[in-house]
Amino acid sequence: MVKRMINSKEARFEGFSAKTLDFLRNLKANNSKAWFEAHKDEYQEWLLRPLQSLVLDLSGFMLGIDHYFEVTPAVGRTISRIYRDTRFSKDKSPYKSTMWITFKRASKDWQDLPAYFFEICPDSYRFGMGFYSASRETMDRFRAMIDGEPKEFLKAIAFYPGQQVFVVEGEKYKRKLDESKPEEILDWYQRKNLYLVCNRRIDNRLFSRELLDDLFHGFGLIAPFYRYLWKTKY
Repeated sequence: MVKRMINSKEARFEGFSAKTLDFLRNLKANNSKAWFEAHKDEYQEWLLRPLQSLVLDLSGFMLGIDHYFEVTPAVGRTISRIYRDTRFSKDKSPYKSTMWITFKRASKDWQDLPAYFFEICPDSYRFGMGFYSASRETMDRFRAMIDGEPKEFLKAIAFYPGQQVFVVEGEKYKRKLDESKPEEILDWYQRKNLYLVCNRRIDNRLFSRELLDDLFHGFGLIAPFYRYLWKTKY
């Protein structure tokens, strides 16, 4: 069990605001440098500062899961950049209307390493853990681990059947890779990429500290599987 390493007197995050969503929706509808520069104060007050506060309140707890996590509450560290890198994107709009935080180890290969995330969009939010973009080699090692020690894998996902927070997502192979695998394993085994996610429409929890409680509970629940996924790198 991961211990919650935070003093309630040091709490900073009080939830997002309806103004956070207003800003994201307006940015999506007016995605230009002129509009953003005119509303940059709103970005800093209603989006960036709550994200920084959320990272601060989660940081001690996340270090209890992995003491190598980057927990600095800064853009480019744990907080995504709002500026879109249009060099590698089909979407040439200059700003993102979705923002996120991640807890991951600092590495040039971070996209192929397990990481925790929280993401907020104009009309929804989500959180979870897994690979951002696992390579074929990583997923082959994941399947080899299941083949070699199926009991260890089932122990790592023992939390899954009894919870209603997370679902498994990630593109699947159309053909079955191993007909002998039971269904409770095959759903994981078939993935080209893999992550656990809780998808939510906008609700009242987003606007209060109840969101922080949800993240403490959810992130701690899936910590055994996070540690299991790290073994694909050893």
